Amino acid sequence: MAISKNTQALNQGLNNAKSSGVAKKPEKLFDRAKIAKNIISNHSGSKPDFITSIVLKDLADRLAPISKKFSRALIIAPDTSYLPTTLRTAEHKIEFDFAPTLIGQSDSQLFDVENLNLPKDDYDLIISLFDLGFTDNVRGFLQRIYQSLIPDGLFIAAFLGGSSLNQLRNAWLEADAKHLSGARVRVAPFIDVKDAGALLQNAGFALPVTDKETLNLTYASPLHLMAEIKSLGAANPLATTPPTKTHSGLMGKDHLASAISAYPRLSTENDSRVPATIEIIWMSGWFPHESQQKPLKPGSAQISLSTFLNDKST
Repeated sequence: MAISKNTQALNQGLNNAKSSGVAKKPEKLFDRAKIAKNIISNHSGSKPDFITSIVLKDLADRLAPISKKFSRALIIAPDTSYLPTTLRTAEHKIEFDFAPTLIGQSDSQLFDVENLNLPKDDYDLIISLFDLGFTDNVRGFLQRIYQSLIPDGLFIAAFLGGSSLNQLRNAWLEADAKHLSGARVRVAPFIDVKDAGALLQNAGFALPVTDKETLNLTYASPLHLMAEIKSLGAANPLATTPPTKTHSGLMGKDHLASAISAYPRLSTENDSRVPATIEIIWMSGWFPHESQQKPLKPGSAQISLSTFLNDKST
């Protein structure tokens, strides 16, 4: 499967890494300190923001049908203060340990996503929420997760991806074209769902599954949207902003007003709210184990697809 340009930007060092080791650390793309500052400044206490609430509900729904018992489970997230301490599978309760990556009671409690220091062969379930969307070394992150799982251990991740915030991205491009000598990257490149499976396979995971949840949301104004994504750490999370010939890096009120003006409105006459597309990419994969289902060898099937479809139509 081909890797898109957006994913390549997030997964630098892929071709230079040794296949048997952890990928080399690429150049810095995301400013994790800036992301943490944005989250803290928009922190609403013990309750998660609206988008995170949707992700947590979806996570519970995805775990609910699983019959496997998980004895040692971990959730990795920028801020773990609002996460549930337990969830349920079909037959068992899961009790979680936590690995905060940006916000904790002290720096000693934080985990570095670029050099994830987890015990090897220790967990049978690891869940990552949001960090993969703002990680420079995606392959290294996934490899360290893989190394921390025991055989038949499960990894689940959810993060912003795909065409998330495309309306905001285009509004800023239009505003920059008007006020600057060139456009700046203000909305980060996102991993696309079609690339997520390849990333899992490259890291060694078996039975990779990927899908996306598209949220078509509306906000009272672009400023309300910006405040929401700031609480997720997604507001201009890049380490550097490309310089322009005629701009010092400071943004004037006219520039911001142009971006707000360029943002699309809903088509209904009496509704001044603005739309926002959020794509949540979900991925899951297992540490290989002999008990897992194996794909059939080509030509070994006992019934053809056409016969199966004909039988289903009768």
